[in-house]
Amino acid sequence: MNKKLNELEGRIGYRFSDRQLLTRAMTHSSYANEHRLNKLECNERLEFLGDSVLEVVSSDFLYHKYPDKPEGDLTKIRASIVCEPTLAYCAEDIELGNYLLLGKGEEATGGRGRASVVSDAMEALIGAIYLDGGFANAKEFILRFIMNDIEHKQLFFDSKTILQEIVQSQTEKPLAYELLREEGPDHNKIFESRALIGEEEIGRGTGRTKKAAEAVAAYHGILKLKKMEKERQA
Repeated sequence: MNKKLNELEGRIGYRFSDRQLLTRAMTHSSYANEHRLNKLECNERLEFLGDSVLEVVSSDFLYHKYPDKPEGDLTKIRASIVCEPTLAYCAEDIELGNYLLLGKGEEATGGRGRASVVSDAMEALIGAIYLDGGFANAKEFILRFIMNDIEHKQLFFDSKTILQEIVQSQTEKPLAYELLREEGPDHNKIFESRALIGEEEIGRGTGRTKKAAEAVAAYHGILKLKKMEKERQA
């Protein structure tokens, strides 16, 4: 496990002084239960702490980035960035699921790819960095891996609603989603879907649920329509 933790430290660009904090951040409750560890040895307390640090950093960032937006708009943007699906999306960038300590049951049912598991681990990692290296290091991690590219993350979070609004404003053709494939065992399926305007495909996406695949397809559809709009205006 030490080798894997070294690899994770390399990915996130932070070296822990107290390696136990990193180990705990990666320890899911299923692993702690299976190995009869003290219930405090899993990552739930670190997740609690990391969630609060994330809220402070994201609120501060958005407050300064959007000086003209009212509180309601800032709250909505923050919610779209610190929610479970978006945190899981951020965790994919560092392949966080590969470094988790899971119980056999959780492992067998696809826990490494489950949004709830990896998003919780992402918050636990923030909490561990905060305890090990202070607020500045935790903030640096959050800005680098979560608050980066937030315009695209907002699109990703609300992709199906945003695409529906774009399509309704441009055409009377219906927007629909089509499931292209579904493979893998029940506990670890992969879905691929595409977004269609009438008969025209505008985006494809894969995910561990049908809903997630459709969201990614919608996201790619939005990017394609925005690109086409720019080309028309050029």
